[in-house]
Amino acid sequence: MRARPGKTAVFEQFAADGITYMFGNPGTVEQGFLDEVRRSGVSYLLGLHEGVAVGMADGYARAAQRPALVQLHSGVGLGNGIGMLYQAKRGGSPLVVLVGEAGVRYDAMDGQMAADLVSMAKPVTKYATRVLDPASTLRVLRRAVKIAMTPPRGPVVVVLPADVLDQITTEPAVPTPLLDTSAAPAPATVSRAADILLGARRPLVLMGDGVAVSGAQEELTRVAERLGAPVWGVNSSETNFDTTHALYGGQLGHMFGADSARVVRDADGVLIVGTYVFPEVFPSLESPFRDDARIVHIDLDAYEIAKNFPVELGVVADPRAALGALAGELERRGPLTPRAPAAARPPVPAATDGDSLMERFVRELSAQAPADLAVFDEALTASGPIAAHLPARRPGDFFQTRGGSLGVGIPGALGVKLARPELPVVGFTGDGGSMYTIQALWTAARYGIDAKLVICNNRRYRLLDLNIEQYWRELGIPPHAGPDAFDLSDPELRFSALAESMGVPAQRVERPDQVEQAVRTMLAHQGPYLIDLATD
Repeated sequence: MRARPGKTAVFEQFAADGITYMFGNPGTVEQGFLDEVRRSGVSYLLGLHEGVAVGMADGYARAAQRPALVQLHSGVGLGNGIGMLYQAKRGGSPLVVLVGEAGVRYDAMDGQMAADLVSMAKPVTKYATRVLDPASTLRVLRRAVKIAMTPPRGPVVVVLPADVLDQITTEPAVPTPLLDTSAAPAPATVSRAADILLGARRPLVLMGDGVAVSGAQEELTRVAERLGAPVWGVNSSETNFDTTHALYGGQLGHMFGADSARVVRDADGVLIVGTYVFPEVFPSLESPFRDDARIVHIDLDAYEIAKNFPVELGVVADPRAALGALAGELERRGPLTPRAPAAARPPVPAATDGDSLMERFVRELSAQAPADLAVFDEALTASGPIAAHLPARRPGDFFQTRGGSLGVGIPGALGVKLARPELPVVGFTGDGGSMYTIQALWTAARYGIDAKLVICNNRRYRLLDLNIEQYWRELGIPPHAGPDAFDLSDPELRFSALAESMGVPAQRVERPDQVEQAVRTMLAHQGPYLIDLATD
């Protein structure tokens, strides 16, 4: 066994696991570790804020379906990255986050930047630990990769004290063994699930991102078509089901439980797969389902099954294996309901004088963009036109913000492009959300990341306007002007100037006659390009 410092050995471990990118923001306590980067096969992508680094890693992990490596600086860096780590945890992104610290020998000194980093990380990670023995550095890193990639996937934090990394280790670097979680339910369980669902007069399917993680889109479609059941997204931020399919119902709300209740209240048979229910900010405290509703819940995350509301049959299994078995069972029993044909993508409707600028822009983008365009959507109040003209159809062509943290739109799109360089990528964000991580433009320019970015600029936190309007309605409060804190118009944010100051060409689009040329210029440009789009 070869002896070398831990700071060298960790890069051998990254190579063994095929990790080629590290997203980070450096600090003094990581200087020895980062000095090894240029002698390794890892490309370090510098973000000017920790939120940028974690956001890029999140997008990369989602698109690559692989662990993404992040480096953060001690307690201050971890603190800056916590919002994005929360997003990664709620969305199940497999991140391995290395947090540096001065050293174990300084524990008693309560020095500058000293903090209990593991305790800081625990609420926003799947697992957090600290390396104390140089002989176990690589063992802990392999454990981190395994935990991050085992469903339910999620971010893992490993605290690396500098004095531990400086010590000699003889640990071998070997590939991390990833677990095969493609467990299928027993035949009797599949038969029972089929009995429950076939007995429903008004069946319904609720699906989430566990479908995409397991690659179960085709199997879900077979089940839905056999049942003739509408399919609704719950915490569904990727392409889990073709959104142009005749059975696609839409997305449940993420804010108020009453919105979800309206969708599920009439169903007497419910299949929940690859998601938890329900993920709203203000969820219903009483079950939104009918008292006689019979519910089957399939997921690899046992914690989420029947967590909030009882189910008749809970199945801890891989969604692809379980849905494939269920589809086969339903097909063997014969076509008890008409098979719903897959709907072709509708033609792009002609523009009208009443269309918003956002509507015109995404229509034009749909007309000009290549068929394999991938979209990252953080512009939630503009998501309607995006969904209408750039619908999620194929696995890996659509990613949406999840978890509630603002700012993932720009770095997330950059991460997707790094993971899938063969795809054209366009990221949409809002004016408010973009300002959390606007520094990501500098990273895009520095490394020539060829993602196109659109800031939907309505000069407000528009989502807060919509939420407070519902709050007023529920409490019977007459409508009135929203809080001044929702306004972003004074002084005006000049995104094209901001982008160009960081090396990204940009233009502002304010009129319909500018749209066609703006889209053409954006798509033709080699490298990152930004559109500041004035929206309603």
